[in-house]
Amino acid sequence: MTEFDIATFHEAIADRLADEPCVIDGDRVFTWRETTDRTRRFAAVLRAHGLGGRRDSVDPWETGQDHLGIYLYNSAEYLEGILGAHKASVAPFNINYRYTASELAYLLRDSGASAVLFGGHFAPTLIDALDQLEQQPVLIQVDDGSGAPLVDGAIAYEDALAGVDPEAGEPASSPDDRHILYTGGTTGMPKGVIWRIGDLIAGPLGVRNVADLDQAAERALTKRGRVLPAPPLMHGAGAGIALGGWLSGATVVIQPSPERFDAPTVLDTCAEHHVTTLSIVGDAFGAPLVSELVANPRALPALKLIVSSGAALGEATKSQLAELIPGVRISDMLGSSETGLHAKRAAPAAGSGTASAGFTARGNTALIDETRTRVLDEGSDETGWLAQGGPIPVGYLGDPEKTSATFVTIGSRRYSIPGDRARYTATGEYEFLGRESTTINTGGEKVFAEEVEQIVRGLPEVRDAVVVGRPSDRWGQEVVAVYQADDPAVTEQHLRDQCRADLAGYKIPKAFIRVDKVARHANGKADYAWAKAIATDS
Repeated sequence: MTEFDIATFHEAIADRLADEPCVIDGDRVFTWRETTDRTRRFAAVLRAHGLGGRRDSVDPWETGQDHLGIYLYNSAEYLEGILGAHKASVAPFNINYRYTASELAYLLRDSGASAVLFGGHFAPTLIDALDQLEQQPVLIQVDDGSGAPLVDGAIAYEDALAGVDPEAGEPASSPDDRHILYTGGTTGMPKGVIWRIGDLIAGPLGVRNVADLDQAAERALTKRGRVLPAPPLMHGAGAGIALGGWLSGATVVIQPSPERFDAPTVLDTCAEHHVTTLSIVGDAFGAPLVSELVANPRALPALKLIVSSGAALGEATKSQLAELIPGVRISDMLGSSETGLHAKRAAPAAGSGTASAGFTARGNTALIDETRTRVLDEGSDETGWLAQGGPIPVGYLGDPEKTSATFVTIGSRRYSIPGDRARYTATGEYEFLGRESTTINTGGEKVFAEEVEQIVRGLPEVRDAVVVGRPSDRWGQEVVAVYQADDPAVTEQHLRDQCRADLAGYKIPKAFIRVDKVARHANGKADYAWAKAIATDS
């Protein structure tokens, strides 16, 4: 099977679409030719600082490459950072821009960041994080309109591009190069999932059954379209739809003011730029879109597909979107950083009835038994681990133990088993049961309960606490702290304010529920079932 890398694949399409728009970012439009030039220049900048290249024969939990952290809102520069890094054979990784300085310092230390591409808006947090590091990465600052001065020791992005020869950034990339997706919550503290580029393209990015690069590029010309990733590009759901769109010859559209989801802005952008595919995250995005379309109807004849990943859409929201946008298809995508796309569940066309409760799987999806040693036959009534074969990641950055536990070989096939539980339905689909871990999925963000517990239990007024998720119409789940305190006068707002110093906003509990005593098991571990019942009933 022919394998590809992102850098040369993108340039092959750019040769054919030179003066067509590649990225539309607000009022800025970059052609495919311009994007090739700018990303080659960025690769040259990285090489000028001694970065790039790869070592062969590395362990699965290593990359053998330098690492570039990307710390930006959705923008053309974010995508240029990914593509330019790959042209230099530098492995890019995502940085959650909601992190506090201590959380960011952990990520930079864990990743071994060689360089950070960041927006001026985030300079204060980055400076505080850098003070906690032993080694300082190369700093490249993007003018993001915030008016922030250039950080000491940083280089200005546009000046850096202007000062190099694009020929010095000619791709030297390979399908064996690595791409890192950091995920928080599903693996405890954030972990870097390492993908081979060849597997990322053949798996999550969906380029399969093509003989060579010319055929792949020509096939992309028959697809085209325009994609708008409404979620942050710092998440796999956002970056995946953008990169997959590029490799299908599509223009990537970035809505104005992407730092927060605004339904009117997203819909106006879809209408103005004839967006054909819109990526969202569950009802946190879907419900506001419905409300806006009801209040201010818009004609969106170009919009043919809405994809929800990171959180499932409610059936009512799907039905309303199908009614409000005639001809649109709506799909829930089930997957993770460790698997790519597992399965999808499509909504019915308007007026055609209810959608299936099950997910239709990709060909390489399987159910694995409790011991992770046997593939369950279709029709089995056992509950199993939802696993992905075929193109999957090689491991977790710096974590051989977690790598061997998650990526297992059964017979002659290798599978990724990130921890999702499922069972077969009577129709042969998958009924997704969720994770048995304490992960809370809130508005597409994954929150590790024990991380929040550590902060809440450390507050002076709190004697003990357990953190759980409870259902939320807007967020899918919301974070709730069930706590025990000696001072009856302590308020929710006071506790929330104290958490802000150490937790990103989406991790701070939406509610603090006080109890006389926090229940724990005999071994001292938290009784999450008890806490969830308290949270749900309150």
